[in-house]
Amino acid sequence: MSDRVFNVLFLCTGNSARSILAESALRRMGGDQFRAYSAGSFPKGAVNPDALRLLERIGYPIEGLRSKSWDEFSGPDAPQMDFVFTVCDDAAGEVCPVWPGHPMTAHWGVEDPSHVVGSEIERERAFVQALRYLENRISLFISLPLDKLEKTALNAKLREIGQSEGASTPRPEVA
Repeated sequence: MSDRVFNVLFLCTGNSARSILAESALRRMGGDQFRAYSAGSFPKGAVNPDALRLLERIGYPIEGLRSKSWDEFSGPDAPQMDFVFTVCDDAAGEVCPVWPGHPMTAHWGVEDPSHVVGSEIERERAFVQALRYLENRISLFISLPLDKLEKTALNAKLREIGQSEGASTPRPEVA
């Protein structure tokens, strides 16, 4: 693998749970080769406390995690992204900004653990499962020979990763 550092942005509508889990997981798993970011189209303004509890409990990085708008990553002073992954079906269906540098994109949707209503154990189980699905995708992603695959093959691999276990089912479009 090359010495290049790749910038990766995870998008979700609220940027409070799944995209935060993915950002932290890539920070932990990606070593020095990846810089992870997350954002939302309509950020909630706060990170889901269940997400933070889980990340903290398993020793994943939580410093600097915050719910923020994707506008922070679309301006001229923003870090140029190499990859942008949507992790919720709503964000995948939205019109995204034009990202500087035209990064590769793919949809890696997983069900929203913050929609689970129940006991603390049931909510934690949903967050653990969402994190596991995201970790599996990230593991597949970081194992790709990014500097050796031609763009079309890489794009196909990224989309294939999004269809791995736990892929959410996009809602049908309303005509």
